[in-house]
Formats: sequence, structure tokens, C-alpha cells
Amino acid sequence: MNSLFPRLNRLTAMATLSIALLGACASMADAPAKLAGGVLTGPNGMTLYTFDKDTVGSGKSVCNGPCATNWPPLTAAEGDKGQGDFSVITRDDGKKQWALKGKPLYYWVKDAKPGDMTGDGFNKVWQVAKP
Repeated sequence: MNSLFPRLNRLTAMATLSIALLGACASMADAPAKLAGGVLTGPNGMTLYTFDKDTVGSGKSVCNGPCATNWPPLTAAEGDKGQGDFSVITRDDGKKQWALKGKPLYYWVKDAKPGDMTGDGFNKVWQVAKP
């Protein structure tokens, strides 16, 4: 009988850990960005950037019009809700955009494939997004 309790404790601990890991994976799967090589990427695997001219927590993007053509926003669906460090802002055109810690997230049109980071440091105001 004594050998049964340690085995049950181990099974309980393993079950608890499994449930916690599954919960963490589920919330990561719902996140609008993933971590790859130390930087954030969008669902398409392309590098995400932040713009130094955006004010943290303002709920606004100052990259509109031609700027947004070169730096497309990481768009959010109408019903998407913020989670953790991610929030949703409303752009000047009414569309929704994901933000990280209050900074809107963008792609760079000149990145050709996942892993490219050609926009990092562009005009000294664009930076790769990091957690």
C-alpha cells in the first residue's frame, strides 16, 4: 500500500503539469504573433516591426496612407480581443491593428521571406518587435 501513494502523487503531478502545458499552448496558439529567432513574427512567419514615432498606449498608429503601404499593419479581425501584452487598436481608416505593450505592429514590404529583417533600423525609427 505504501508504494501506491508515491505513484499516485507522481501521476497527479504529471496530470497537473500536462493540463498547465496544454493551457499555455492554447493561449500561445491564439496569440497574434509568434517568437522566432528572438523576434516576433506574424501568422505568415514574416518579421514584425514597431515604429518609434508611435506613442506607447495611445491606441493610435501614426503610420497611415503611404507609410502603411510600405509598413502594412498586423491587422486584427473585428471581434479580436487583446490578451496578455497584446492589445487591439483602431486605425484612422477604422480597421483594427494588433499592438504589443501598447506599440502597434507592422510588416515591412521589402522583407521577401520569413526570417528577413531588412526593415530593422530603417530611417533609425523602425525596429524589429521583440517580446
